[in-house]
This record gives sequence, structure tokens and C-alpha cells, in this order.
Amino acid sequence: MTRLAEILSSRPLLADGAMGTVLYARGVFINRCYDELNLSDPALILSVHEEYLQAGAEILETNTFGANRFRLGRYGLGGKVREINAAGVKLARQAADRLKEKQGGDAWVAGSIGPLGVRLEPLGKTSLEEARTAFAEQMQILAENGADLLIVETMPALNEARQALEAARTAAPGLPVLVMMTVDDESNCLDGSSPAHAAKLLTEWGASAVGVNCSTGPTTVLTAIESMRGATQLPVAAMPNAGLPRALEGRNIYLCSPEYMASFARRAIAVGAQLVGGCCGTTPNHIRAMRAAMRALDEPVRVELPGAEPEPATEIPPAPLAQRSRLGSLLAEKKFVSLVEILPPKGIDCSREIESAGMLASLGVHAIDVYDARHATATARMSGQSVAIQIQQHSGVETILRYPCRDRSLLSIQADLLGASSIGLRNILCVTGDPPRAGNYTDATAVYDIDSIGLVNIVTRLNHGLDVGSNPIGTSTNFTIGVAANPGVADIENELRRFAYKVEAGAEYAITQPVFDLRLLENFLERIREHRIPIIAGIWPLLSLRNAEYMKNDLRISMPEEIMLRMAQADTPEAAREEGIRIAREMLEAVRPYVDGVQVSAPFGHFEVAAEVIASVLPRGEVQMQAD
Repeated sequence: MTRLAEILSSRPLLADGAMGTVLYARGVFINRCYDELNLSDPALILSVHEEYLQAGAEILETNTFGANRFRLGRYGLGGKVREINAAGVKLARQAADRLKEKQGGDAWVAGSIGPLGVRLEPLGKTSLEEARTAFAEQMQILAENGADLLIVETMPALNEARQALEAARTAAPGLPVLVMMTVDDESNCLDGSSPAHAAKLLTEWGASAVGVNCSTGPTTVLTAIESMRGATQLPVAAMPNAGLPRALEGRNIYLCSPEYMASFARRAIAVGAQLVGGCCGTTPNHIRAMRAAMRALDEPVRVELPGAEPEPATEIPPAPLAQRSRLGSLLAEKKFVSLVEILPPKGIDCSREIESAGMLASLGVHAIDVYDARHATATARMSGQSVAIQIQQHSGVETILRYPCRDRSLLSIQADLLGASSIGLRNILCVTGDPPRAGNYTDATAVYDIDSIGLVNIVTRLNHGLDVGSNPIGTSTNFTIGVAANPGVADIENELRRFAYKVEAGAEYAITQPVFDLRLLENFLERIREHRIPIIAGIWPLLSLRNAEYMKNDLRISMPEEIMLRMAQADTPEAAREEGIRIAREMLEAVRPYVDGVQVSAPFGHFEVAAEVIASVLPRGEVQMQAD
């Protein structure tokens, strides 16, 4: 490794290209686990390595990009982490040794380590400790079997890259670690971080070299490494895709020519790259052209390493809670809050919702919680954000946007939230959203880039003037941040643990699922004493026995048999409706001493039902005072 470091300080090195692209071209189906081919077809993998060496590659990456426990587990191969990684190093080493025997040249074996393929906390459910353990397991195997260095590549986010580096300290001490981020078409990391910021932090965390790979092609990678070069004194690597793939006769084809990749290699070296290679779409032909371009350089390139560091991002704290919204003011002043939840319409006309919001406000309702249809159903309804802003604009009633993660990517979530703040929405209720299992489009694809805990973290950062990559957005979004809670869920320990995470992430109030069993609410409130934030109890007026049965059996909402019996004894639809309203009124009165407010649902668009429940518990004088 001393010799490798010496060479890097005096001339650029050429790494290999894509393994998957060559395997795909040879007829290996895309749904195969390519890493497993180390065991089932080692001759094929060895031949690809040898092709890259013959093309002029000096660094071979092992065929282990996805050979971590999480990714292998998707193929039922979670128990073969050791065998697959060990075989990956063996095959690359065998190819390198053959080259040395035949031609006397040097080639180094780099253990390839890709992202885990899961979201890490705080944006996902996988803990940082679990991530470090998975990285360490793979790294230790690669190191024990003779890898010369480790390449942690295609990292989408800095927090995952950091876990890989921390794992390397214990799993592969003394082994050099190159960490490469992937960037978007604006040359920023996928978590929003700038390349310069990434290079600075990776240097501080102990990387031996930094760089960019994969991404949208040579141009964006070139821009990114120029930025990195000014932020670190470590060697910088550049290994782009051969452009973006295009579908041609059912196959994905990368269209950047070998000549274009050769031109990229020259330009990357000119701006300070000390290690170049290729990622998706690059083949031995591309590497051969890059090798020729590098040989054509007049003399070895010695890179000047500037020490400039990027300016740290500056946080802009949000306004005090009482100044952010009317809801925030009521919560800060410990006033009892009254809310009504409504569902957006199926068409493009929300005049009924606007009119009903005004009517509810006249009864003393403080805000309208707009329940985004994408939270739980698979139906085509107007977006909750559109309804919320129209209610505010046309009726003057403050709204809460119940915002689900289900159908949004990490980037679209940030775009939505920035847009919501710019048009005057000040209250966000962060929910994960259920899978699209009911409605007209049950085969629709859910995204779930993050869950509600991750969403709270994003909103909290936006409230401090930063996106998820710590890049400044210019000002605070000043949201009042709410979350959902379920006192009656079967796995209450998990619910309590997740609630604590939400509060730690920045939640400022919570709205519960509909409460029908006071004992469960009392137990929940007792268990969250150490993480107590204002709690608003959900109240659902039942409309029929069938409605009660659906909530109990399908939605698994805890409902005492006494309530089921009362609904069963109502012998007409009108009687059932009245009994449901009566139960809701009783429950509202029962929860008042324990909570900071109530939210009454308008079931199936029956706003008048919610109005009856709210009006019955607010004395007329109080109604008038709150309406004013």
C-alpha cells in the first residue's frame, strides 16, 4: 500500500469500469443477484476482471457492491455474506496475479462496498448501529481475504458514508478507504449536501481519499470533483456513469462513447483527480480509451492541493412557537384547542369544504386539519395542500396540512414543504401514510423514501433554515410541527419508542387516533410523561354499526364492546347517527381533563356531524369568545 500511495502522489491511476453492465450485456438477467455470481459462476466474473486488466485498469473492484446483509437478504442470501465477499476478493486477486505473471504489471484489489439499500435514522427505521454493524461485517471479510483498499461508493447521503467510515476503523484498521458520493444533475449529493461540504466532512471523519461516482454522467461528476478539490488535501477520485441510460429495444443502453470518456479522463486529471475510472455503462472499451488518453499526457501530473474550506451553513432559528401560527399560539398559551378533520373532494371543486370550514370556525373551531387522501387511500382526490391553502385564502380559517410520506421522494418532500411555507401554510402534521390498499388504484406504487420520524427531522431542519444536506435555504419555514399517535395500537412498546423519537426530532404537538377507550389514552399519557408534548385527542362520530365494525376489525382501532352494543341497538340509520354523535360527545367530555385539545372528524364529508359534536360541548359564551 505504500507503493500505491507513492504512485497516487505522482501520477493518476486508472480504475476499472462497470461489472453489472458487462454481465447484463452477456445475458445475465437484471433481476439476478450479481454478487452471488462469485459463487455460482466464478469463471464469468474472473473473465470480466481480466478484460478490464487487459484494457489497462490498475485497480480492480471486487464484485461485492451489493454484498451486505440487507441487500443480500432480499434474495434470501443474508446468510452468505462471508462466502460471497471472500469469493469476490479471491477472483479479483486471481486476475491481478495472472496479469503480474504474464506482463509484470501491478494491479490492486479494491473491496467494493455499496450503500446498504435502506434508509437510516433519522430518515428511516434502520439504526446507525445496525448500519455500522452491516458495513463492518462486509469490510472485515474483504480485509481478511486480502483486499488492498476499500472503496465505499455511490453513497447517497453523508450520514451513511460516516457509518461506513466508522465501521472501517474497527473492521479494517490500517486499510485505506476511498469514499465516493453520488450526485444529482446539479452536482449536489442526493441528501442536498454540496460536494465541497461532503469532501470536508469525509476528510474530518477519516477517509483516505474522496470522490464522486455513478451520477448522471461525466459533466456533473467533473463539476463535483472541481468543488471537492478545493475543500480537501486528500486524493480525489472520479468514476462517472457513461451518461444516462436510454431504453432501446427493451434494453438499457448507455450512450457515452469511449472517446467521450477518454476526454473526461483528461479533463478530470487536469482539475485534480488522482484516480479515474467508470461506473454504470462503462465497459472495457471505455477503459481502454481512457488508458490511451492518460498515456498521451506529456508528463506525470503533480496536483497542487489547496487548503480552502467551504463556509459552514448558518442556521436561522424559527420564530417562537407562539408567533408561528394561531395553533402554535394556543399551544404555547396552554389553551384548549378544538380542531376538525376533513377530507379533500374527489373533483376540482372544494367550495363545499371552504363553506363548511367557515361554518365550523363560527362555532369556535380553531383550525381545520386537511386529511390528505394519499395518507390512507388509493383514490384520486384533490391534493391536501391545495385544499388547505384555498380554505385559508377564501374563508380565513387556519389549516393544518396532514402531510404523508407515502407518495413522495425525499426531494419532492422538500419541494412541497418549501412551497407550502411560501404560500402561507404554517401547520404541518407529519405522518408516514398507509400502503395504497383501498380505493380505485390499489396497484399504485408507494415511495416511502422516509417515514414520519424522518419527516419531522426534515421539517425541523427547514425550520432552522437548512435542507437535509445542511445547505441554507435563506430563511426559516416557521412550521408548527405535529405528529400522529395511536394509544390503542397492539404493539404499544414500539409506538412509545417511535413517539419518543418524534419528540426528539422536533415534534411540538400530537393528534391521536380516534379514542373510544379512555383507559388506553390514560395509559398512553402516563407512559409518555418524559416526552410529553401537547396531546390533542381524536374524536370520531360513528355513523352506523357497519362503520364501527370497520374501524374495529379492519382499522384495528380499540373499541369497547359497550360501544358496539349501543350502535347495534340503533334500529334505523337516523338512530345510529344520533347514537354515534352521543358517543362522540361523551368521549369528548371524558378526555377533556387529560388532553390539550380535541380533533373531531367529519366522517365521509358529514361536516354537520362534526359541528353537532363541537357545538354541544362549547358553551355559547365560549363559542363566541373563541370565534372572535
